[in-house]
Amino acid sequence: MQPQRTSWDDQTILAARPPKNTVDPRRPYAYLVEPECAASGRIEDVATIFLTNRECPFRCLMCDLWKNTTDERVPAGAIPEQIAFALSNLSRAKHVKLYNSGNFFDRQAIPREDYAAIAQCVAPFETVIVENHPKLCGDDCLRFRDLLAGKLEIAIGLETIHPDVLPRLNKQMTTDGFQRAVRFLSKNGIATRAFILLRPPFLDEAEGVEWAIRSIRFAFDAGVQCCSVIPTRDGNGAMEQLRTEGRFEPPTFRSLETVLTEGLAMQSGRVFVDLWDAERFFDCQRCGPARRERLARMNLTQQVLPAISCGCEAAR
Repeated sequence: MQPQRTSWDDQTILAARPPKNTVDPRRPYAYLVEPECAASGRIEDVATIFLTNRECPFRCLMCDLWKNTTDERVPAGAIPEQIAFALSNLSRAKHVKLYNSGNFFDRQAIPREDYAAIAQCVAPFETVIVENHPKLCGDDCLRFRDLLAGKLEIAIGLETIHPDVLPRLNKQMTTDGFQRAVRFLSKNGIATRAFILLRPPFLDEAEGVEWAIRSIRFAFDAGVQCCSVIPTRDGNGAMEQLRTEGRFEPPTFRSLETVLTEGLAMQSGRVFVDLWDAERFFDCQRCGPARRERLARMNLTQQVLPAISCGCEAAR
């Protein structure tokens, strides 16, 4: 048996990776429209465009978003072209997410010279949501905000506030840094949401639930308006190694239900759970689809709904 790694840095994370996917720098690698409970409390359509651009410089242990990135900076004009292409193929929506597998304000990912053209592309939307690392929340955020016709919202990966786990994710951020970024953005009229991991590596199931709930509460106390809970997945090489070593297991669907229920009970802001490929987390194939639909409705209504009745242990 191979010895367990005591730490994961850029070099070891890169060495564990499988190959990237082939992407076109002038086309987004995915796009869709789906409903979401907006800040107003109404259910409104959101267009999400997954932009193709240079890989994020922060190589987080659990991340697999690098699979659809380029090794080099995309040409000036490519990002507005991607957005225009996606919007020409999508139905109308009130809000738009420009997710770029990293940090929107990384100048090697989204060229600053494209900000004005991007703002023109998204002028019809009431809200423009981008993702960004706390260390990159600075004047470029304000520059882009001032170009927009709608409001800017920035999603930040808090992941977990566990004092031992967060440093081991190689994310190169602290909870203090997260708080500073949220304060800066809030002071400048920019809304924030946080990504929270359910059961990151190095935690067992009960700890995963406990620290996801603690992290949601921390994010709301810091000033974010919305939390999105993401069940931690394998599939990036490093996570498979950790799973083999017994230091990672994906969370159960029951844990996802618990965290959403507890998050909504805080009544501090919107809480969503990520239901992409939720089937892989099902505890019971018989009641799993109905339980998934229940969480989808809870995402939209922001109300805790009656549990699904099933004879299996997982649904109790």
